[in-house]
Order: sequence, then structure tokens, then C-alpha cells
Amino acid sequence: MKNLLAILILLTVLLSSCEKENIIPSSDLPSEITTYITTHFPNNSIVQAIEDKDGFTKTYDVTLSESISLEFNRKNEIIDIEGISELPSSVIPEKIRQYVTTNYPNNVIIGWGIDDKNQQVELDNGLDLEFNMDGDFLRIDND
Repeated sequence: MKNLLAILILLTVLLSSCEKENIIPSSDLPSEITTYITTHFPNNSIVQAIEDKDGFTKTYDVTLSESISLEFNRKNEIIDIEGISELPSSVIPEKIRQYVTTNYPNNVIIGWGIDDKNQQVELDNGLDLEFNMDGDFLRIDND
């Protein structure tokens, strides 16, 4: 029993010591990420790139000019976008864009992300809307 406890403590220490955030040059970002940025945010420059290692996973947090934050998962796929003004329509799935345009014609999307198995968008009025992965509206998120 003592050996098992010692092993568990050692594993916990090792995994927690693997947490590292490193600021990296934008030239060190994976090509999938730089392609995504140049495709969808051609007028924004990279202000900061952070490689975040947590245990066995690695993510990238990228800050662009004009207060845009991007997060990419370990597969270099976008999982979160936050801004203070309207996001480019190219980063929002069509079905979600149409829903927001129809139901909230006076608002724009300033945030998008994947949370668990759903997608969420934040509108400029502070409202958070939740959609399934197919883009079907689920509910207003009050969390």
C-alpha cells in the first residue's frame, strides 16, 4: 500500500511539474495555426504566442492585434476565439451565423468556442448562445 501511495505521489508531482507556459516566437507556431490566422485574420498581426504544456497535452494561445485571442488544441485546431468587436464571418459556422442574423439582427458575434460537445457564441450584448456540433440552437447559456 505504501508503494502505491508513493507511486501516486510521484506521478502527481511529475504531472504537475510538466505544466509550462512558454512564450514562443510566432515563427515557431505550427503551420496549421499560422495558415488559419493568415486566412481568417489577414489584417491582424500576432502580438504574442504561448505554448501551454499541461501534462501530456499541448495547446497554443495566440493574441492578435485588435484584442483578439485564439486558442488551439493539441491537434492545432481552433477551439476558442474571443474579441471585442465582430469576428470574421469565415470563423463562424454558417448555420450559427444564420441563426444569429435571423434572431439577433442588431447584434454581432464577438466570441466562439467549443465547450464539451457543443459550440458557444457570445454576442456583443453579453448573451451566450449554445449550439450542438451541427449548429442547431440548444439554449441561451446562463452560466
